[in-house]
Amino acid sequence: MNNMKNLGKDIKTVLITKEQIEKRVEELGRQITKDYEGKDVVLVGILKGAMPFLCDLMRSIDLPVTLDTMCVSSYGNSTVSSGHVNIKKDLDRDIRGKNVIVVEDIIDTGITMSALVPLLKQRGAASVELAICLNKKERREKEVDVKYVGFDIPDEFIVGYGCDYAEKYRNLPDVCVLDSRVYTKA
Repeated sequence: MNNMKNLGKDIKTVLITKEQIEKRVEELGRQITKDYEGKDVVLVGILKGAMPFLCDLMRSIDLPVTLDTMCVSSYGNSTVSSGHVNIKKDLDRDIRGKNVIVVEDIIDTGITMSALVPLLKQRGAASVELAICLNKKERREKEVDVKYVGFDIPDEFIVGYGCDYAEKYRNLPDVCVLDSRVYTKA
């Protein structure tokens, strides 16, 4: 994070380095390549946070994949999930008969993914799996089967590598713990 001195002042600690992320994403890409050889795969990135992970993962998969995006939320303007998934931006293409891998930056409560996976299956996907960069198991409220996990992380307020606070800090190359003084300001 040496090239991020302005943003670095708001960071308590680096949890996962850029180098660790690169290594793990390459491993996940190799595993997906092996698991889906000869199959029609659609990567569905969940906007906005998954974009860095999606781009890196896509380049690590040695298969002809197609790409689509969705913007979904179960939070709305609240910090507590409503339990209802709101689709703000839907898929652009039909996924019938396709093997879908939903790519997400972080899963914590599991509420959004527990609703999204059945929805995609109802739309006729041959299979639906999750590729999650950051897995915050301590916060899980709904059980969700995650096939591809980058890192299990503690229940900390994290930013970087796509994760944000108030739409900021997504551009940090590392996954970092945000200093509480940033989000507890009056």
